[in-house]
Amino acid sequence: MKNILSKTFRFSCCALLLCFCYACSTSKKLTYYEFPKPIDTKEKAINYQTKKTYSFSEMGVYVSNEFDGARLNDCKMVDEHTIIATMSPENTPINASAYYAMQIWSDEAKTIQVILNYTEHKHRYLPKTSTNRKDWTWVDSTQFVVSPDEKQCTVTLPVSPTKTYLAAQELVTSTDVKAWCEALAKDDIYTIGKSKLGRDIDALQLGDFGKLKDAIVIMSRQHPPEVSGFFAMQAFVEEIMADTPLSKAFREKYVILVYPLINPDGVDLGHWRHSAGGIDLNRDWAFYHQPETRAVADDILGTTKAHNINVILGIDFHSTWHDVYYTMVDSLRSDIPKFKDYWLDGIEHRIEGYEVNEKPSGLRTPVSKGWFYAQFNAEGITYEIGDETDRDFIKLKGKVSAQEMMKLLVFKDSESRREMNVKHAEGGQ
Repeated sequence: MKNILSKTFRFSCCALLLCFCYACSTSKKLTYYEFPKPIDTKEKAINYQTKKTYSFSEMGVYVSNEFDGARLNDCKMVDEHTIIATMSPENTPINASAYYAMQIWSDEAKTIQVILNYTEHKHRYLPKTSTNRKDWTWVDSTQFVVSPDEKQCTVTLPVSPTKTYLAAQELVTSTDVKAWCEALAKDDIYTIGKSKLGRDIDALQLGDFGKLKDAIVIMSRQHPPEVSGFFAMQAFVEEIMADTPLSKAFREKYVILVYPLINPDGVDLGHWRHSAGGIDLNRDWAFYHQPETRAVADDILGTTKAHNINVILGIDFHSTWHDVYYTMVDSLRSDIPKFKDYWLDGIEHRIEGYEVNEKPSGLRTPVSKGWFYAQFNAEGITYEIGDETDRDFIKLKGKVSAQEMMKLLVFKDSESRREMNVKHAEGGQ
């Protein structure tokens, strides 16, 4: 990324942030915005996978999808050493996110071949294994091969009586997300509504509403397999909740609304992309046809209206093939102009050797990034993490991203910001 500021006066120029104008909300009522490229988000039928355990007595091998987050539509034995596991999406057309997750065990220790077979799209996610759903190992590249047409991936897998998960991404279900919320801020978690199938849609309301403040909104898991984005969101929010002078100052000045799992049905059903209503929820931010997007939008509007505060920034965490920040084009001037430029420049400066990948766009399709701007005149950012981005780097990037955001929004004069940067350079918080 081309730096916005030269290194010699990078931070002193941040005094320009005094031009931040925190205006009143464009609308205290829910806006139905006709995006230039509308998308039909009315309910569509989905195909449920049959939950069962497949038993292959000739092999002494068993394969199951009887757990939350599983995706296995069929499984058959090819020969005494090989099984073929077939995955189909919940409906079509659908994004190329060919997800899989199954549990495999055997009567005795042996090595088998598992052919991952997709009825739609191509193999995408590197295979990962775990025996406890907490510690995950990437299958060595010498132990799997993708077919020339990329419709299949054959994995050489050691199996034993100990059940092993074989999955596209780490399993993080609605139960796991709720546990994380309760551990982080038990008194600040609340349920804003129900999904189509009746699962809780939870939120965290952080900060003190005692004074008039502006709000920051954080979202995640509109798309079920996007676990790496969820990890970035966790690191980001955990840093906001850290016991540091910067984080405390931020929480005193801003309200933070966090929606960590917007699509609990899709996550627990092992969907490739959509909700139980058969819809990509991140295309439903114009007319809110789905109960999940409606619940989140109503909660944000209700909270800001009740406390007479305005949303100035919305960050929606996702995953894709590589790290990228989808931002608003400069011609769409939010209530915090130039924020994204200083923020991305600060992240790039803090992480040695890191180069920000930014892709600005205007208001085209009804995604959350555009909704933040259309509804509140807020800065909207889609924070994408690569599917296989190093998990430790995800945490570092999430932490640094939160710190740079907080510095920009808390310290409006260059001297205060310079002091904070010195602390970071010396290893402080």
